[in-house]
Amino acid sequence: MLCRLPVCNIGASRPSLSYCGCVLSTRITACLSAHNADNTTVRVVESTVKSDHKTIVVYQGQAHFQPLNKRRYHRMFRHRSPTQHARFLEYASTVNIELDDHGSTQSNFDNMYGILVDLLDRFYLEREITVTSGDPPYVTPAVKALLRCKNRLMRAGRTEEAGSIAARIRNTITRSSSRWLRQINTRKNAKDAWAKVREVIKGKANRVGEQVEGLTAQTLNTHYATISTDNGYSVPRLKLTAHEDLRRITEYDVFRMLDTLRPTATGLDLIQAWFLRLGAAIFAAPLARLFHQSHTSGAVPYQWKTAVIMPVPKIATPAQSSDFRPISITPVLSRLPDLVIRKFIYPALLRPHPSLDLSDQFAFRPSGSTTAAIIAMLHTVRSMLADNDYVHVFSFDFSKAFDTVRHASLTSKLAQLELPDSIYN
Repeated sequence: MLCRLPVCNIGASRPSLSYCGCVLSTRITACLSAHNADNTTVRVVESTVKSDHKTIVVYQGQAHFQPLNKRRYHRMFRHRSPTQHARFLEYASTVNIELDDHGSTQSNFDNMYGILVDLLDRFYLEREITVTSGDPPYVTPAVKALLRCKNRLMRAGRTEEAGSIAARIRNTITRSSSRWLRQINTRKNAKDAWAKVREVIKGKANRVGEQVEGLTAQTLNTHYATISTDNGYSVPRLKLTAHEDLRRITEYDVFRMLDTLRPTATGLDLIQAWFLRLGAAIFAAPLARLFHQSHTSGAVPYQWKTAVIMPVPKIATPAQSSDFRPISITPVLSRLPDLVIRKFIYPALLRPHPSLDLSDQFAFRPSGSTTAAIIAMLHTVRSMLADNDYVHVFSFDFSKAFDTVRHASLTSKLAQLELPDSIYN
């Protein structure tokens, strides 16, 4: 039953905000005193259209009204606490991870993944929690679970424990906000700073996951499979030479990578970055052996060949499959062997074969960057202007360059670099 008071629209930018809020608060208080306050609910309702106004609705009784413009999602997460971490490290330090030196790369990876998943499920059980579209970005499933735990402790009168959890929530939100605003320079780029302010007030303009009429997961799968398939694909030839460089990725290299892992998205293997960073001292040795076996055998486990495709809109109002950019979320472990690029490929690019001219390539090279490319171009133009009245600059942008490059043509040039056969293959 709606309370009998006039609906008041509150404008965020109107000078009468405080007066309207005061009058409304007085009327709501009078209404609650006239009725049973225990059965009265007050809601702040946002408009379904673009507006700075909100409406406050008061109703009574057992009826439960759900806002039309709020969506609920069920999310799975793993609860973490210092006590769980201590128990995990105590147990994991006694676990002996054995790998078969004569076994295949895939079987050893299966064994390692089985141990990791078993440890996760033993000490960090999966839980389900409900999040809504109205939650701020920093309210993750883990934060929401902590908020509910704090509220339960407060109702039970356990204020000290609730205060401790409140401190954890505050630190988590502070870290999240710091990462979110880390790249914003208010002095040099006020536009991006105000964009963040609007995002805080009104939410993101382009929300990932918005349903587009007539667009399904199968439609996107078909589209991405079509643009990623080359009917004339030819398998690159393998490299086999007498010289073989057997430089290993050491246990210390892997430990350093695990220990410096930053929070990142989780792939289909469900092994999260925080778990690998927590157990870095335990997982470094077996993972170093697995990486070396994978490199020497030229075999990649199937766990690394699958990824979660996240369609991100390219434009403000996407309407078809081509309006979404596919972002592949690969397993965290598959990103660690990037050390190979620094340890093998980068030195080879510094000493290219005489038939390869890499002087004008700035991407994927040590000390190469967009800034270096601009400096080189400006230097060339200014040098030519010393003897010429003007200089023409032609710029080309190849659409889907990484999707359309032929592997056979690329690997034929890559084979001329001084790379170990196992790394190339």
